Amino acid sequence: MSERLDQNSLYFLPLGGVNEIGMNLNLYGFGDRWLMVDLGTSFADEGMPGVDLVLPDVTWIAGRRERLLGVVLTHAHEDHLGAISHVWEELRCPVWATGFAASVLRKKLEEKGLADEVPVHVYKPGEIIELGPFKIRSMNITHSTPESQALAIETPAGVVLHTGDWKLDPRPVLGPQTEVETLRGYGDRGVLALVCDSTNVFNRGHSGSEGDVRDSLMQVLANKPGRIAVTTFSSNLARLESLFSVAAHLGRHICLIGRSLHRFIQAARENGYLEHIPNLVDEREAGFLPREKIMYVCTGCQGEPRGAMARIAFNSHPHVVLSPGDTVAFSSKIIPGNERTLFRLHNELVRNGIEVITEKDAFIHVSGHPSRDELAEMYRLARPQIAVPVHGEPRHLVEHARFAQSLQVPHGIVPRNGDLIRLAPGAPDVVEQVPSGRLAIDGDELVPVQGGALQVRRKLAFNGAASVSLVVDGEGRLQTRPHVKLSGVVNGDAELIGAEIAAEIAAAVDRLKPGAHRDDGNLEQAAHRALRSVLKGLTGRKPITQVHVIRMPD
Repeated sequence: MSERLDQNSLYFLPLGGVNEIGMNLNLYGFGDRWLMVDLGTSFADEGMPGVDLVLPDVTWIAGRRERLLGVVLTHAHEDHLGAISHVWEELRCPVWATGFAASVLRKKLEEKGLADEVPVHVYKPGEIIELGPFKIRSMNITHSTPESQALAIETPAGVVLHTGDWKLDPRPVLGPQTEVETLRGYGDRGVLALVCDSTNVFNRGHSGSEGDVRDSLMQVLANKPGRIAVTTFSSNLARLESLFSVAAHLGRHICLIGRSLHRFIQAARENGYLEHIPNLVDEREAGFLPREKIMYVCTGCQGEPRGAMARIAFNSHPHVVLSPGDTVAFSSKIIPGNERTLFRLHNELVRNGIEVITEKDAFIHVSGHPSRDELAEMYRLARPQIAVPVHGEPRHLVEHARFAQSLQVPHGIVPRNGDLIRLAPGAPDVVEQVPSGRLAIDGDELVPVQGGALQVRRKLAFNGAASVSLVVDGEGRLQTRPHVKLSGVVNGDAELIGAEIAAEIAAAVDRLKPGAHRDDGNLEQAAHRALRSVLKGLTGRKPITQVHVIRMPD
């Protein structure tokens, strides 16, 4: 398909990160060359049993990898870099990242045995990267992890500003403020398109400052009588810095719970952040301290079943126990789709006499994404000809495009994953739909979200399974009553229902024509039909069914 593209046109192609939040993968095409910006993962939902993470299907661009110049990362969040270690073998292209993001990425590559294979180039904020027809200038922009960068992508067809994740924070705890004057300078020279974060487009006003959260955490967590556990995103180093400061002020020791926290803190220290963590204790020793002298900082702020917070709440953590009178603070936003999982976790904690504080109860979190006032300011600075909303569900993208046009942006286009959008020349337009999709990380394998083992698991979860064993002689005559096993199929007396099914199957086998019994396929088909007929009449369900024929020698 790429061979038919206009060599003088500039294209934008998202393969992940639109019509959803997370799993970002953005491609820019010009002159038969492609630039990738970000390559991340997202959380699995309840429809993917046994799976924690999903990532975009890179098959389309992998088929053109000789034309892929590289991947430029905007920042260190999992939904922007987490997929690289899983799909690099298919792409085999160089990666550019800031120092902190490069440290985080290298640790993930080490886990996959790829640390010596993937060429990771470190770029500094403000540095220019030249790749084929693309001249990429990075600039500091505030977000909830250090060294977040917006990218000005200069091409012969015009300049695209790719914001990545961002906000306008007047009091960032770590790192510089957003380079407002640099953005204004690009607006003065002319911006073709603004590819921009849509997460909080419905939120009025300003997203708030990380510095103000630190002040509030100090007040909210003061005078708590028992243990304090706080869960937040491991990559939010500014929040971690605030929590360390709060703990020191309250005379509490810090105990880190969760492997990713240790990984991010190591990456932070490699780049000059979080060099002094006060009163840090090992999780195996923290339980010996007085309850009022400990603050746990935990992973699992989205209720992930394997996250530290869920394991603590459901009493499966080997070293950490919370008691009535203790406090758990969720210093994070609930990512859409995770509500049920998190509320189940909150309820379990409350049932155990533990106080739960969320962003709905107190000012203990600010988003790393822009609210409407910040979006309006970005459009005043950049003054693009085209608004391209990304990083949002369909309702976010549509509202963002509408909002941008209310700010006198001439064109707004709402993309879908797989939409090949011509940005220039002429008015923006979707010229083709390319294959896109999602892959699940299932153990050590990447599998399609639709079909295969996941489809079987979903069917098992919703409909259950039923199996039948037929013991027959050489002529195919039943030697015993069919043995029926039901798993998650019926709510009544399974033994009684199994006996009813066995009788129907025996009758169906007896009705086979003379000679048909000698064929195992005929026996299996008759048993399947009878089994499904009875279960559909009793439950309305269509479980997964299996029939085993055991033929005894004469």
